[in-house]
Amino acid sequence: QVQLVESGGGLVQPGGSLRLSCAASGSIFSINAMGWYRQAPGNQRELVALITSGGSTNYADSVKGRFTISRDNANNTVYLQMNSLKPEDTAVYYCNAKIRRLYYSKEAYYWGQGTQVTVSS
Repeated sequence: QVQLVESGGGLVQPGGSLRLSCAASGSIFSINAMGWYRQAPGNQRELVALITSGGSTNYADSVKGRFTISRDNANNTVYLQMNSLKPEDTAVYYCNAKIRRLYYSKEAYYWGQGTQVTVSS
């Protein structure tokens, strides 16, 4: 079994900051890309940021310059530092990872349970 557990969501005022964490645990041989997605009510889930195992990153245009994704490969953890938050950033944020469970397994995508981020005064 593989689990992704997110933490760090909450309520913050516009202009504030939050840091999300996501730790992968269980039967893991290797982790390829890790990323953060979000879904606001009535909207489709969208990519926020992605980081490869080598550290290359990709961001949605709406968060460039405000959010930073990073990872700790030794601890199978990915982070999302969110600064200058706006009301439109309000959503449930989901962690995603492309994981190989055993050396001979195919890679598969796994999701966390989601953490609520609310930006409001």
